[in-house]
Amino acid sequence: MSRENWTDEKLLFKLINNKSDKSRWDNISVLRKRPSEELFTKCVELTKSEDPKIRSIGIEILAQLGLSPRPFSKQTLKLYFDLLNIENSPQVLMSLLYSIGHNNDKLTKVQIEKLCSFIYNDNKLVKEGLVFSLLGIDNLKAIETLIKLSTDKISNIRNWATFGIGTQIEVDNENIREALWNRVNDKYQETKLEAIVGLAKRKDNRVIEIIKREILDGEYGTLLFEAIIETEDKIFLPLLQQNLKLIKDDISINSEWIKDLEKCISELSKLAS
Repeated sequence: MSRENWTDEKLLFKLINNKSDKSRWDNISVLRKRPSEELFTKCVELTKSEDPKIRSIGIEILAQLGLSPRPFSKQTLKLYFDLLNIENSPQVLMSLLYSIGHNNDKLTKVQIEKLCSFIYNDNKLVKEGLVFSLLGIDNLKAIETLIKLSTDKISNIRNWATFGIGTQIEVDNENIREALWNRVNDKYQETKLEAIVGLAKRKDNRVIEIIKREILDGEYGTLLFEAIIETEDKIFLPLLQQNLKLIKDDISINSEWIKDLEKCISELSKLAS
């Protein structure tokens, strides 16, 4: 029988008792499609468990329980911030912060400041959740916190924070530009490209030479195409066309990447004409 036909009780039993996490998100996904009062109440009960794993299960189901506008969103958000005041488990805190990130479009100033206070927590799970919780929030404190996280020693945290200040908000100021500029030589390729895209979106002319460098290097990903289009600068066309000529018949090159390169050349030609 498909898990879609399992009862809520069976799905919760599997989540709580399975030793492996292999089917964890599949089971949570099914439950999230069943926004009943009974399930909501049961999930709230789970968040009070002595077992961190069980607390996380309740938190994660509630994060996206029902289609938007979610029927229990206000109660859920209040519950999350109440739990932030008492929770100590890094794994559960990460679940809470990720879950808040799925519901962060109407946070109050006080709630945002509460999230930002976790910048002082050095646990990598907590910092990862913190980055996600702040994505897309147009608030000075949130932006300052993401800027700090964009310098983190852990690559995926730097990457998400750079993505957050680069493309998830429209705010443009000197602090954001300098934070992005500080990442254009990041050793982690995706972080470097996210910084380049963020600068290109803000029409920062310093990024032109950086983009040229990446094209000449030849190891760039599709994020660079996004940055190139954002600049609307035809100066890149000869370099892109040359690259296309060199690799078009190379069967070792991913065909989808070649299509993206061709599309970039086409769109840039239209914008620059």
